[in-house]
Amino acid sequence: QVQLVESGGGLVQAGDSLRLSCAASGFTFSDYTMGWFRQAPGKEREFVTAISRFGGTSSYANSVKGRFTTSRDNAKNTVYLQMNSLKPEDTAVYYCARNRPGSSGYFANNYDHWGQGTQVTVSS
Repeated sequence: QVQLVESGGGLVQAGDSLRLSCAASGFTFSDYTMGWFRQAPGKEREFVTAISRFGGTSSYANSVKGRFTTSRDNAKNTVYLQMNSLKPEDTAVYYCARNRPGSSGYFANNYDHWGQGTQVTVSS
C-alpha cells in the first residue's frame, strides 16, 4: 500500500533552518510529481511547493519563494523540503502528498495520498 512518512519538524527560532523529509513506499516513486502543503490552526491547507518526477521543474508559493527549496532523490524514494530564513508565520503542520499524473500540482484536490504531517513551530 502507498505510504508517505514525513520527518524533520521541530521547534526553531525565527531565521533558523529546517529540512523536512518524506519517505515514500508502495508505488513507483519516479512516476509522480510530489508536493508539500501546510496547515496552520484555523486556516485552510495551503500549497507550499511541488516538484516534477525527475526534479527538473518545481513551483513555489509566493510566501516561500526564495526561502524554501524542494528536491528529491528517486533512488531513495524521498522528497525533501529545505526551509531557510524561517518566520513565525511558517508555523504549521507540513504534509507531503502524491500528485495524480497529468493534474495541476497547485490544488490539494489533485493529490491522492497524504502523509501524516510533521509539526514546524517557529518562535519570534
